[in-house]
Amino acid sequence: MTQLIKYSVITTLIIALIACGNNKNSLAEKKATLDKLRKQQNEIAEKIQSLELEIAKLDTAFKKEDIAKLIGVTTVSTQDFTHYIDLQARIDADNISYISPRLGPGQVKAVYVKKGDYVKRGQLLLKLDDGVIKQQVYAAKQNLETIKTQLAYAKDLYNRQNNLWKQGIGTEVQLISARTNVETLENQLKAAEENIKVIQEQLSGTNVYSDVDGVADEVNIRVGETFTGMNGSVPQIKIVNTNSLKVVADVPENYSAKVKVGSKVVVVVTDINKTYNSTISIVGKTINPNNRSFTVEAKVPSDGILRPNQSAQVRIEDYSVKNAFVIPVNTVQSDENGKFVYVAVNDNGKLIAHKKSIVVGELYNDLIEVKSGISAGDQLITEGYQNIYEGQLLKIDDAK
Repeated sequence: MTQLIKYSVITTLIIALIACGNNKNSLAEKKATLDKLRKQQNEIAEKIQSLELEIAKLDTAFKKEDIAKLIGVTTVSTQDFTHYIDLQARIDADNISYISPRLGPGQVKAVYVKKGDYVKRGQLLLKLDDGVIKQQVYAAKQNLETIKTQLAYAKDLYNRQNNLWKQGIGTEVQLISARTNVETLENQLKAAEENIKVIQEQLSGTNVYSDVDGVADEVNIRVGETFTGMNGSVPQIKIVNTNSLKVVADVPENYSAKVKVGSKVVVVVTDINKTYNSTISIVGKTINPNNRSFTVEAKVPSDGILRPNQSAQVRIEDYSVKNAFVIPVNTVQSDENGKFVYVAVNDNGKLIAHKKSIVVGELYNDLIEVKSGISAGDQLITEGYQNIYEGQLLKIDDAK
């Protein structure tokens, strides 16, 4: 019956094509007619295939006469299975220093570093205007010398007054007044000395030093400009130490129970074709309300070709099992009873299809874990499994 339908379709198409050939229509019309007939042919072929499948499921006699379907199989075996959380991430540095003036903004008089320079901790980077502060230091020192002179005179006067008092000359008020004058000048001397220390500290603040070893990643300052540390949101000088690097990623909050300190991580930097193995070292304790995620960090080894803010991919291991049954996910099908696969079994010397219900576990990439329903040694149908039915006659295609 099936063959008769196929021949009828082909005959109809041939007659239609002959009629088109006798027609004097334009080339465009002939092409349009041909496309229409091809579409009809495809539709009829699909209907034939669907009917064949339905009849095969209902008619036992039809099954016996069915032609064996070519398939490809894979022997089911156990293997280690790992599930990862795949995320976008970035490389960052533990030691990033944003240089700022220690005692407030100042006009730049000299710049001793340029972008890309390697600098050491304590190295002079900038010199700020110190003219006014130097004048203050000079004035403070002059004042100090004046107080010292006054104090020396006051002490001499007190000593003389004290000697006269011991000889019974002079009054007690004169002696007390001389001693008080000495004490007052001594206090003034201490205050002047402290004032000089403060001004000298301000003077040293006009020298801007690096507080870390590293590379000058940003130098956005020139002579004559005011150095404040930041120009809007852009740092004027940024020093980066790439000896200690980490990868930073935002993890969706639904994984908060699965990701913890010590979780294994695979870091992939595709730009340089590098892969690093690490573990989670820091897990954020709060959820970012903007993207409903928490931050994790993992150390990566120092590598001269890694740069802060470089894009990376991280695979965080959140599930792992030894000796699991793992099959290609595309072989798993669903019906009203759940998930199932087809396996090829030997039935009295004939290879037939057998449907097996399965319980699946985790899915990663194109592989899925099967917790129950299949056994080691099963011949899983991995090629030609589409439109297979229970008991269908099969033939293994050696080319698959």
